[in-house]
Amino acid sequence: MQEAMIKRAKELLADGIVDRVIGWKKGEFSYDHTPAVFTSAQELDESFVCDDFTSANLSKYLVKETIREGKILAFLKPCDTYSFNQLVKEHRIDRDKVYVIGIPGGPKLDIEKIRARGITGILNVRNENYTLKIETIYGVSEMPFYEAISVKCESCKSKKHVVYDELIGEDGEVLDSNRFDMVEKLENMTSQERYDFWRSELSKCIRCNACRTVCPACTCEKCVFENPDSGIENKAAADSFEENMFHIIRAFHVAGRCTDCGECSRVCPENIPLHLLNRKFIKDINSLYGTYQAGENTTDKAPLNEYKMDDCEASIVHERGAE
Repeated sequence: MQEAMIKRAKELLADGIVDRVIGWKKGEFSYDHTPAVFTSAQELDESFVCDDFTSANLSKYLVKETIREGKILAFLKPCDTYSFNQLVKEHRIDRDKVYVIGIPGGPKLDIEKIRARGITGILNVRNENYTLKIETIYGVSEMPFYEAISVKCESCKSKKHVVYDELIGEDGEVLDSNRFDMVEKLENMTSQERYDFWRSELSKCIRCNACRTVCPACTCEKCVFENPDSGIENKAAADSFEENMFHIIRAFHVAGRCTDCGECSRVCPENIPLHLLNRKFIKDINSLYGTYQAGENTTDKAPLNEYKMDDCEASIVHERGAE
């Protein structure tokens, strides 16, 4: 697929349909890839890559890219297209300045899950018939492919692209996902058990802001957490209350707009399952206002942005929360 992507990108550049391409470039190691913009065929040949480790969602990068002149080619996985649509809906991406090519999605791999097996000194990782051959400075190790997949791919919601100008490969379908299973497990805990769970997880936070930086729903020109007059500017947590509230407030900020792309948990250096906070809001919105998937299209209004006469009353929400 990588060869087909490079070939098509070169054609669009040569024809003048686009003047740059956003994809992923090779890192120092075979698993160390990062989003990048390419402007020539030579750059594409030298460093463009698409493989089991190109899991980063490219849609947020298009916010700044579409401010620039010219048109950009974006290779988007199915989950990325939901974020792209949501940003178009919010007028953060200029749709006319993006040529979207849909590509097959995951599952993608997480190098940290491989390291968690005690495998160190990793030089290269190869997928051979869903068995990972891991070359290290100490020799070669193996592990099953599906034991190393990214958290964001463990419960994929859709293999279907909701927006594209052309496709490479076949399109998929919306999946009957199990993504709310862990949310339900947390809901079935006692309030003390839930508190203990989240205190244990959120106490790991080092306030690096990687989750906020990568989130496609966080595109404010100046975030409240960067405002020194807000009282909550970016800093190390002063106490456990502030430690908890940073992520809870952020989850409230993106409620109804989060597409459940899972980028927050993917980039967290402390492996905090931040996506579970967002999924709790998604599950509750579905229950209280009817099933809604952010980014599914660019026309439907989010439940929290629209009042309807048959909306649930505050008392119903209160009673439900007391259960």
